[in-house]
Amino acid sequence: MMHATGKFDAAIIGGGFYGSTIAIYLARQRGFKRVILIEKEPQLLARASYHNQARVHNGYHYPRSFTTAFRSRVNMPRFVQDWSLAIKRDFTKLYAIARRNSKVTAKQFERFCQEIGAKTIRANNEFRGLFSPQLIEEIFLVEEYAFDARLLAQWAERALCENNVRVLLKTSATSINRSAGGGVNLALHDGSGREEFIDCQYVFNCTYSGLNQLHGDYPGTQTGLKHEITEIALIQVPAEIENMGVTVMDGPFFSMMPFPARGLHTLSHVRYTPHLSWEDKQGLDPYAQLASHDRSTRSDRMIRDVARYIPVVKNSRYVDSLFEVKTVLQKNEADDGRPILFEKYHELPGCYSILGGKIDNIYDVLEKLEAEDFSLTQDAP
Repeated sequence: MMHATGKFDAAIIGGGFYGSTIAIYLARQRGFKRVILIEKEPQLLARASYHNQARVHNGYHYPRSFTTAFRSRVNMPRFVQDWSLAIKRDFTKLYAIARRNSKVTAKQFERFCQEIGAKTIRANNEFRGLFSPQLIEEIFLVEEYAFDARLLAQWAERALCENNVRVLLKTSATSINRSAGGGVNLALHDGSGREEFIDCQYVFNCTYSGLNQLHGDYPGTQTGLKHEITEIALIQVPAEIENMGVTVMDGPFFSMMPFPARGLHTLSHVRYTPHLSWEDKQGLDPYAQLASHDRSTRSDRMIRDVARYIPVVKNSRYVDSLFEVKTVLQKNEADDGRPILFEKYHELPGCYSILGGKIDNIYDVLEKLEAEDFSLTQDAP
């Protein structure tokens, strides 16, 4: 049951971390009195905000994109402070550089970290003993953390309630149109086929992979998008590396991170994690693609390859996989950069599209919103 008919200052489509945070920001810091958040899942932060490697980046991951790396360095301390209750710090994080096929050498990686101000320490023999020296050139002890998506969802639920944001779950927005009285009009559907319409001055499309699946006057993003169906394996690692995260880079390699929401480790592999990819276009729903995808796991191939570099990994136990659609900007495929997408449309005033590639990018979005001159009419009830 939706019962959302009425006029709102703002509607946010998508109840992931970005959509929830934007709704809270508008209500708490920009004076929006009537804010509504629309999420098609039965709970908040249930899709891409949960189905990822739960990494709070500190820049190390992006030696081929200085801007992305530097922004992570700026954003991480703020994120860790602002969401401290959801941060897992009590593990050792290592970055290792492969001897062959890596796009950076150990010296290049060390110099890059110095340039962005990211701390590195060359690992001691205890850690080196875990790796195959024939395949690994150097190992660095770094500062990087993980987040618990369950705790972020609990924060979002509390903060949305405290700031009087109306939340509609199990509801989808299907079209955005100009409203006869100014602003925009949204068509909403729930699982029963019921349809309702709401008017609002501003609408923020935060649907991640679904950005271009809305109809009506919505023009679609001006930036080209690419989608991938990805598999992140959830594994129980052996005791020797239970309190450890490892990334081997930079090329056809892998990353293991603690996954606090399940008490397991994630395992992603550049070769095996992507199952399918395609360029975004209207009418080809990425989530329908995911729903019809054969979710045969590649975890065995991931574990076998990782064990070449860290032999003890062969004793890991596969538990589950997280399948999701990953969406990136086409223009950043070469450098692996992860800038935000932030677009507003002159042909549809009041409408914004927002996408971020990493959780700490939220501050880049908030900076963009800070620069917007939102003007609220006084006739909304």
